[in-house]
Amino acid sequence: MGRLEGKHALITGGTSGIGFETAREFLAEGATVAITGRSQERLDEAARRLDGPLLPLLSDAGDVPGQAALAARLQEEWPRLDILMSNAADVTHLPIEAWTEEAFDRLVATNLKAPFFLVKALLPLFSRQASVILVGSVSAFVGHENAAVYGAAKAGLLSFSRGLTHELKDRGIRVNGLSPGPTVTDTFKPLGPERQAAIYEELRRTVPLHRLGTPTELAKAAVYLASDESAYTAGTVLRVDGGIGELAY
Repeated sequence: MGRLEGKHALITGGTSGIGFETAREFLAEGATVAITGRSQERLDEAARRLDGPLLPLLSDAGDVPGQAALAARLQEEWPRLDILMSNAADVTHLPIEAWTEEAFDRLVATNLKAPFFLVKALLPLFSRQASVILVGSVSAFVGHENAAVYGAAKAGLLSFSRGLTHELKDRGIRVNGLSPGPTVTDTFKPLGPERQAAIYEELRRTVPLHRLGTPTELAKAAVYLASDESAYTAGTVLRVDGGIGELAY
């Protein structure tokens, strides 16, 4: 407890899944937390379920100009920003024949372009020892069904952990990637319980540890990257994926 005491943290896509559980862990560790989401209803529900100093902000992670507005709002509310977790994602998976240029651009805007411009917009607010966590995916490292575009965008995002660490090193800002493997979230919930269970079982068989991860396990890793315990960790990617990113399956 208290590993993030006094810190201010922004989590994009914080209304469910890994983002929501990370908000819970950050609050438990003493941080003041802002979460973003595209739905006011889901933001309100998340706020009801989270305990602590929380700032819910309506923001579309795929709206590139909107990232400057998000940064401006935080500057009005907070004296500084110590932690940014860029977690919001477009998880569209399609075969190559089904992709349109519009869908491609929307995914890249959400998963790669907007996070970059959010970091840029937040530069005046970042504290000297700020930590930026870019949430990628094991899809950046392995090929699998219908994930070519998603994986490429996540690979680009994780590459920012190196490039931005170098560019921002004189500001004291650390940038690291966090790469989840298959994790139990509500991503497949709209498909119904039977189809969701089938997908989870298929994913489970690909993971060397023979199980899926939990959002809490990813959140615990995010706490490490956000805290002063990782003060000498920069420009790298922490894989929390049950081994799938390193071992053949």
